[in-house]
Amino acid sequence: MENNYKMIAKTFFGFEEILAKELQMLGAQNVEQGVRMVSFKGDKGFMYKANLALRTALKILKPIYFFKANNEQALYKGISSMNWSKLLNANQTFVIDTTVHSEYFNHSEFVSQKCKDAIVDQFRERTGQRPSIDKVHPDLRINIHIDKDQVSVALDTSGNSLNQRGYRTATNIAPINEVLAAGILLLSGWDGQGDFLDPMCGSGTFLAEAAMIACNIPANINRKEFAFEKWNDWDNDLFDNISDSLLKRVREFHYTIKGYDKAPSAVQKAKDNIKNANLDEYISIEEKNFFDTEKTSEGKLHMVFNPPYDERLDIHMEEFYKSIGDTLKKNYPGTNSWFITANLEALKYVGLKPSRKIKLFNAGLEARLVKYEMYEGSKRTKFQVSESGDQDQISEIS
Repeated sequence: MENNYKMIAKTFFGFEEILAKELQMLGAQNVEQGVRMVSFKGDKGFMYKANLALRTALKILKPIYFFKANNEQALYKGISSMNWSKLLNANQTFVIDTTVHSEYFNHSEFVSQKCKDAIVDQFRERTGQRPSIDKVHPDLRINIHIDKDQVSVALDTSGNSLNQRGYRTATNIAPINEVLAAGILLLSGWDGQGDFLDPMCGSGTFLAEAAMIACNIPANINRKEFAFEKWNDWDNDLFDNISDSLLKRVREFHYTIKGYDKAPSAVQKAKDNIKNANLDEYISIEEKNFFDTEKTSEGKLHMVFNPPYDERLDIHMEEFYKSIGDTLKKNYPGTNSWFITANLEALKYVGLKPSRKIKLFNAGLEARLVKYEMYEGSKRTKFQVSESGDQDQISEIS
């Protein structure tokens, strides 16, 4: 189609494949995986849909211009060659976000400043006025990416990162990023066809994302604003039609989603966030210490959680992770248990052999997403108790 154009969905390391699958399921064209990004083609309506529905995208960028530059003069000239009055007027505001991987440009802030100068100088020369910079709520957010001498200029269609879903108003220490949580759930194979438990639920992010996946609720339906709503070609009717069509795909959920946390304050925060997301009919949260609990579900249980590590809480690492393993082994037969930790040393104390390890990053820290399959009866002992000298098998997704 003539009105289709290339877009780029940014994501975390390890999520490229599942983001590509999400895009294909939504109907994107020419989907291609990169590193921490997936490119695709679609029209304006699909750009709205991608922002609303994608669970593992951090940003949706719309590239609009490419040129070469190996010095500041060439950079200034390239930006000046664009007609910025098609995107902005002198009374509006903008901001520039820059990523640089180049021997010719050392500092992203310098690049942002030079590009800003080129834009405002163009307006001054043509109108005698200039648009202003607004880093919080700009009318236009511009993305500059420089790789060697290749300069890509893109419009940020999303605005604030898409992990800011709009439902989480109360958080605890080091809450897990919503996009990271959704990606972990999808990597774990969670599809809503069974019972779900987060036994250390904190502010409830895994619970909310699990419910939205189970019910096929658009990830960002509760979000207050997207950057494209301030664009000159904003089409409110088209956006409403896209939102309505996505909501018509919401499905019934016939199982349970439960969360435990031993801290009363965390339980209350989680309940508040779940209510904000309009998901309280699907989710129950209780004040419980995981180590004092046992499986209550009939059939297979899907468990995903983010246990604390040294940076978050003052815990005795060896005892804590041993208790995780003991609790899973003794009290949770018939459970697929997944958790993420940046404390790689701690995993040896779990005392169980993970069936999968996936390398991810959590808040900049290298982490592992591990899976423990808890079988019924003798199978559990046969396959789960690790022997000394086991090799650390890492399944990297890239």
